[in-house]
Amino acid sequence: MSEKFPLQSLLDLANVRMDEVTRELGELIASERSSQQKLELLQGYRNEYSERFVEAARGGIGSEAMRNYTSFLNRIDEAIKAQRRIVEQSHLHTSQGQQQWVEQHTKVRAFDTLSQRFQDELARKTLRQEQRASDEHASRKFRKHHDDPS
Repeated sequence: MSEKFPLQSLLDLANVRMDEVTRELGELIASERSSQQKLELLQGYRNEYSERFVEAARGGIGSEAMRNYTSFLNRIDEAIKAQRRIVEQSHLHTSQGQQQWVEQHTKVRAFDTLSQRFQDELARKTLRQEQRASDEHASRKFRKHHDDPS
């Protein structure tokens, strides 16, 4: 029966955690993209509405319509500022998630390296045992052949 890597349970745990961290990072990246897309949508909407305002102003608009346009543009600007903060926060979370992924990946690689060294040493031991058994068999055969004058 072959020996089991003594740290196998830790390696398995590190791999499970790696899967979790990878999934979480994927979610963070998707969330960041989504918040960035919302920001771009708001900015596009703001540009479009601003162009409408300029067109309306060229054609002549009343003071009430002017207040409505500027009020709405101010609200869009506030929404853009708020969305920028969300994008920045999301980017920070994604960066932290990437750092966690790198740290976990490093742990898994370290355990993998230890496991590989263990397996290599086990293979060397097995090879030495097989070589010894082969040498003993050849030695007995040689002695039997030389001790038996028939």
